[in-house]
Amino acid sequence: MSSKYTITTLGECRIDSPLHLSRVRGDRVVNYVGEGERVLEEIYLQNWLDNTAAGRTPLSFEKAGPRSKLFFSPPDCTAAIVTCGGLCPGINDVIRALVMGLHYNYGVKKILGVRYGYAGFIPRYHHPPRHLTPDQVKNIHFQGGTILGSSRGRQDVSEIVDTLADWKVNLLFCVGGDGTLRGAKEITAEIGRRRLKIAVAGIPKTIDNDIGLTDRSFGFETAFSTANRIIQNAHNEAAGAFNGIALIKLMGRDSGYIAVNSTLAVQEVNLVLIPEMEFDLDGPRGFLEVLKRRLAAKQHAVVVVSEGAGQFLFPGGKVHHGNDPYQDIGLFLKEKISQYFSAQDFPFTLKYIDPSYIIRSVPANASDSKFCALLAQNAVHGALAGKTGFMIAGRHQEFVYVPLGPAVRSRKRIDLESELWLNVLESTGQPLSMKND
Repeated sequence: MSSKYTITTLGECRIDSPLHLSRVRGDRVVNYVGEGERVLEEIYLQNWLDNTAAGRTPLSFEKAGPRSKLFFSPPDCTAAIVTCGGLCPGINDVIRALVMGLHYNYGVKKILGVRYGYAGFIPRYHHPPRHLTPDQVKNIHFQGGTILGSSRGRQDVSEIVDTLADWKVNLLFCVGGDGTLRGAKEITAEIGRRRLKIAVAGIPKTIDNDIGLTDRSFGFETAFSTANRIIQNAHNEAAGAFNGIALIKLMGRDSGYIAVNSTLAVQEVNLVLIPEMEFDLDGPRGFLEVLKRRLAAKQHAVVVVSEGAGQFLFPGGKVHHGNDPYQDIGLFLKEKISQYFSAQDFPFTLKYIDPSYIIRSVPANASDSKFCALLAQNAVHGALAGKTGFMIAGRHQEFVYVPLGPAVRSRKRIDLESELWLNVLESTGQPLSMKND
């Protein structure tokens, strides 16, 4: 077993689970997950061979799922759910699944919905929690956003834990992205210093799909599916004019997964610019000249750009901290394209589209809705078994528990030497590089 991915447990589990599952294989009844069941971090044979040759056990994660013994007595528990950061498709689905799983599967009756993110724990903001019941949440998955509200920004961890203690919370579910999970890690550490028995579970939420150690985060599939329809319409606009250009800016601060996946889905994009790539604007191999050659050949072009792309083109380069705003690459490119073609008397029509906030506030699609429910159910199983300081993650078609420390250590980004990026280049036909040197 790898100590790198060991999950902290609050103590010995002595309470029988109320789920009444099986411990025996072959009886056609769903089984509890054993504490020794693990999922490999890497699936490639060479990784296994390299570790075996070196006398090491390959890294692995604890498999998520229901345990036969619980740490907490469910009827005596108080659970709290907090949603933080920007909006994302599927937040309400997670809230609903948490409430339903806690209430019906385990019998937890006191469930608090924390208002407006971590700020809801701070008394001076006067955001009292909502008491959540199945009746209150039964239809919320049909709407976008979050019924609890959200906020960004760091709050005092000591005050948050004071409130958790005052509310007698045993189970805390933190729904959010990188910043939220970092906050959950700090909350877990403060709880540990005080020797409190509170389980903290993180549920990864970001449409950018950039959280490490999970194959996907909820909301991502809905985001690029929604972007797909927008790009289809943008293509119609571009193709309907002589030398028509459709320029679409999509979300993606540090990772271009939305731009890349929507491009592969619609198969009508001709140029994609993402944060992971460098490119020149001018010169014989630069973006503007490549765009001109596309127009000369086909008389229309569709360009997709991630919001974090090309930040090096602005004065001072790319220097950002946390959620500091990025320079607007979409409007920048719109201006540069217009100036470039106008100076050459090259006829063109340019339509600029920025659907960012429409994409992130739509309800989850079927795939994301299902994923949200499974994340929530497995988070509930883990928390009631006394596991804490973990993020529920998807790995190789399985659900696993990942310690919050490794989960927030690095962001997932697109590898420009990967098959995924090759798929994009083959779809768009753009050059391997738009650098002049």
